Amino acid sequence: MGFFITFEGIEASGKTTQINLLYDYLKSIGKNVIKTREPGGTKIGQKIREILLSKWDEKFPYIAELLLYEADRNIHIHNIIKPSLEADYIVLSDRYIDSTTAYQHYARGIDYEIVSYLNTLATDRLKPNLTFLIDIPAQISLKRLSKTKDRIESEDIEFHKKLREGFLKIAENEKDRFVVIDGTMDIMEIHKIIVDTLKQRKII
Repeated sequence: MGFFITFEGIEASGKTTQINLLYDYLKSIGKNVIKTREPGGTKIGQKIREILLSKWDEKFPYIAELLLYEADRNIHIHNIIKPSLEADYIVLSDRYIDSTTAYQHYARGIDYEIVSYLNTLATDRLKPNLTFLIDIPAQISLKRLSKTKDRIESEDIEFHKKLREGFLKIAENEKDRFVVIDGTMDIMEIHKIIVDTLKQRKII
């Protein structure tokens, strides 16, 4: 069985950059590794991602949003994550269940039990072995975002503050799984912390 690592954080935290750096590093040392993302890690998921991130002129209820994220995840699990783990790969995922808990529960206000149940249902109870939370303040997130924002990035600063607080609460509740890293540090400093963590835990 492989090893499942997820990267989490609010918008523009730098997690995608860190996934790419870690992927390249693991490839360079001969590891079997795959990188993927949510939403959009599969062909079907790419269509769901387009729906979720586009701006619409009709109401987009929060429950509909949650169900689309979970549909993407279930397809992702069965097509990418589980087969790769069974093939003994290290799987790096840009977002997973913690994003849904942070965005849909803490920021959107959907009942935790609903979000938790759907996360469990969509994943067949598969949780990451390790999660890196790249943490930045909401003000920095908004400064880093481009002028052309998607539907989620366009939310106001209060949404992004709730989001950050949600991620930090999740990490606090699962200290064994989470490594929280200051995302305002130099990119290569962050990368070194991630690689050192994997070495210390004898993952590589």
